[in-house]
Amino acid sequence: MKLTLRILMFVFAMWYPAPGVSAGNTMSPEPPFKSEEILSIMHRVADWQLRAWDREGYGYGRADWVNSACYTGLYATGVLEGGEKYLHALLDIGNKLNWDTGHRRFYADDYCIGQTYAQLYMTYGDKKMITSFTRQADSIIGKPNDEPLHWGNNIQYREWAWCDALFMGPPSLAYLSTATGNPEYLNVACRLWWKTTDFLYDEKEKLYFRDGSYFGQKEKNGAKVFWSRGNGWVVSGLARVLENMPSDHPDRVRFEKLFKAMMKRLASLQQPDGSWHTSLLDPQSYPVKEMSGTGFFCHAFTWGINRGLLDESTYLPVVRKAWKVLVSAVREDGKLGYVQPVGASPGKVDADSTEAYGVGAFLLAGAELYKHMINKDATEQ
Repeated sequence: MKLTLRILMFVFAMWYPAPGVSAGNTMSPEPPFKSEEILSIMHRVADWQLRAWDREGYGYGRADWVNSACYTGLYATGVLEGGEKYLHALLDIGNKLNWDTGHRRFYADDYCIGQTYAQLYMTYGDKKMITSFTRQADSIIGKPNDEPLHWGNNIQYREWAWCDALFMGPPSLAYLSTATGNPEYLNVACRLWWKTTDFLYDEKEKLYFRDGSYFGQKEKNGAKVFWSRGNGWVVSGLARVLENMPSDHPDRVRFEKLFKAMMKRLASLQQPDGSWHTSLLDPQSYPVKEMSGTGFFCHAFTWGINRGLLDESTYLPVVRKAWKVLVSAVREDGKLGYVQPVGASPGKVDADSTEAYGVGAFLLAGAELYKHMINKDATEQ
């Protein structure tokens, strides 16, 4: 049965109103916090991405992680008011792919799209949307997954050996678990999440290394190398796994503890302009705002506030600053700039650089802000 947009709009929480935007090449410094203005900017950014795909093609391929990460945000936008065209765009993508994932069966990047397939299935109820991914997921959870995670020997094609994988793989299995009612997909996702965490998580810094090759590396200031988008993948993926985890799941408390610890640490690393630079512990090494990491962090912070996991009075100012800088990176035509190119470590970014995953992060953040505002408006009536 198709989910109603009205129910989806009122489930969670949102924001305080503030001034809108003005004309010009980019959005004005004061971000819009009214629900209709948030939605307007989301549509502006999403529409630019749809036009870019029509104009330039999908680059890495429709099923590639670069675009699949964007689909998560398009779906989040599509289930809000006036978002039907984004769902239709996703249906068209799925049909053109015959609802298949990438060709490398155990490579998390290649089945990132599975989470969107599962969400579309829960919206429309068409079994073909998850038939192929369900077969693939059965093979993923059926293999031993017992290799060491040391970087090399193409380990990424067989295990979740890099932190980005925690956005690509676990949420896909978790959403499939919800869609099918089979808890084993979620249970294996949890087990493999902790395997990756035991290897890559720095307990002292409360951050993840990108992969094992970064353990001994240092920034110019002598700090350890922790990549902004890499940790953005983690906390956004963490939120999406928790979204599908029953309250009485045996791993729930442990996941929540990790989430809260990371968000506290990340709040302390936010820059004065509201962004996070590509290097979390040496922000001056690349002293420019970066929108993919910032977008994923904003999504996770707002999601945590909306679900009651993060204290609103503590973290709402973090979200306000983050949303302000995200909006500042949107051009009048809807292009989101300051998105670090495809990579694996801190690096350069400029006003013209963009990628579809940055759009996905922006839309995920905006969707949580919108729902927060809708809920706030409803409770005040």
